[in-house]
Amino acid sequence: MPQDTPTPPLQLSCFRLDLSDRIAHLILNRPEALNTLNPTFWQELDLVLDRLHRSGDSRALVLSSTGRHFSAGMALDTFADPQFAPDDRSPEGRAALVDTLARMQSTFNRIEELRMPVICAIHGGCVGGALDLVAAACIRYASREAFFCIQEINIGMTADLGSLQRLPKLMPLGIVKELAYTGRRMSAQEAASHGLVNAVFESHEAVVTAALACAREIAAKPPIAIWGSKQVINYARDHGVHDALQQMGWVQSGIWSNRHVMEAVSAMQGKREADFPPLAAVRGFSVSTDPQS
Repeated sequence: MPQDTPTPPLQLSCFRLDLSDRIAHLILNRPEALNTLNPTFWQELDLVLDRLHRSGDSRALVLSSTGRHFSAGMALDTFADPQFAPDDRSPEGRAALVDTLARMQSTFNRIEELRMPVICAIHGGCVGGALDLVAAACIRYASREAFFCIQEINIGMTADLGSLQRLPKLMPLGIVKELAYTGRRMSAQEAASHGLVNAVFESHEAVVTAALACAREIAAKPPIAIWGSKQVINYARDHGVHDALQQMGWVQSGIWSNRHVMEAVSAMQGKREADFPPLAAVRGFSVSTDPQS
């Protein structure tokens, strides 16, 4: 029988990826640049999320960062790069911006669609595009000094990568409008009071520790039931109760496992760790340079 070829580690310049104990920990790793979102960031994040989604090996993803800030948002020099800057000199150039934005939006959509929960550990500034990123996550923890800002209005544009669409599902509409119109900073404590942040911790180290602890708790549960829960919660957010209950029925019928239920009960009674199979790898027919395709 042919041997499976080990998947080589990803070569990343904007991130560090740690994989252990069925948890993926993706760390923004350009502290000297305040972890701003440059073109390479988008390419690498897309690649990492695609691999994690398809492999099925990890059961939770923690996103954290390095340096002073979680991220200062979009790298401003991107707007001066002829290859990436929007062309506003013609209707054709402006129309092309639609597809450029769609591709960037799809990267953050991957966070929401990933087959595992995503937990963000936020410290320092979470600004502009970084707020778009964390808004797509499942759970957000913040350190005491963290702050959030819809920065785009301060640089003459409208936020366009998901904050204005996702934040109203998470926070009171009036607060979202105030942040979007004024570009003011919102503290971690205020964010927690409005429901954007699940909990506030004393330090950067404490918030990462809490996020990893949450990830370990999630990883101990059956991955297929976690996947189903994420599917159902996101669907219910965007649909009426009747449609969401109908979708619940289809999901439950598709993922139900007597074995999982009996194993969970047996593990609780025996005070041991339960043993659940990983999600199956996603197979596709598209041509890719990623060896795991």
